[in-house]
Amino acid sequence: MKEKRTVASYIALILKYVMLIFAAFIALVPVCVCILTAFKTTDEYNSTSVLALPKSFFYFENFKVAFQQANMLRGFLNTGLVLIVVLTVSVFVGSMLAYVLNRFKFVGNAIIQNLFMFASLIPGIATQVTVYQIMHSLGLINHLYGYMIVLMGTDIISIYIFLQFFENLPVSLDESAVMDGCTYFGVFFRILFPLLKPAIVTSLVLKGVGVYNEYYMSNLYLQAPELKTISTALYKFTGPYGNQYNYICAGVIITIIPILILFLIFQKQVYGGMAAGAVKG
Repeated sequence: MKEKRTVASYIALILKYVMLIFAAFIALVPVCVCILTAFKTTDEYNSTSVLALPKSFFYFENFKVAFQQANMLRGFLNTGLVLIVVLTVSVFVGSMLAYVLNRFKFVGNAIIQNLFMFASLIPGIATQVTVYQIMHSLGLINHLYGYMIVLMGTDIISIYIFLQFFENLPVSLDESAVMDGCTYFGVFFRILFPLLKPAIVTSLVLKGVGVYNEYYMSNLYLQAPELKTISTALYKFTGPYGNQYNYICAGVIITIIPILILFLIFQKQVYGGMAAGAVKG
């Protein structure tokens, strides 16, 4: 019986590693293809397999062409401005809303929280016709601030992240501060907000990645060439007669590098924030 359990455990271990290797293969193959394609000339890409190695990994002409012709510098500037404004507003609005919902019990509190959950279940694409009509009637099409407003209004995940963190902060902190003469705004900004650092970092990274990679609404609401974000800048290399994938892949690598660096810097805070937010008490 013991031998059977041992054989079964080995089989389970083998299956586990086979599944992990298969999942890693599925995830890494597109990345490897993108990297290989980024270093190929146009003729080389058209005449070789996508998995074939390029003649040289020091061919950087594709990166130069992608950066200049797609005006990626303007895309980075527009995306950076959108990120700063959207993330700043999202953190303050999300944390303050979570503070009110967690600390103050009033009629409709549970209903509001359930409505947020219900809203998160509705696909964003399903509401775009109505949202576009509202944006058009308000004159917010082809304006960065209009695009920012749309992104600010879809930040439900951050609210729940802050709600989870407020569950771990004792109410006695608020009561002590109020007894010392602190107002509710003072309690929030002086006492509680500094303690939300892990939640803030987690929210910034999750929301930031979503805003940085957002393509659909950027392409829909920002039609002017000077308003292109980094996610829509590479659309220049697509056309009815074919796509220039060697330039697209080079541009994709350029766009990945900044967000990858930021994730590597803050990965400890992100993982720690998620773990702390998942534990109550």
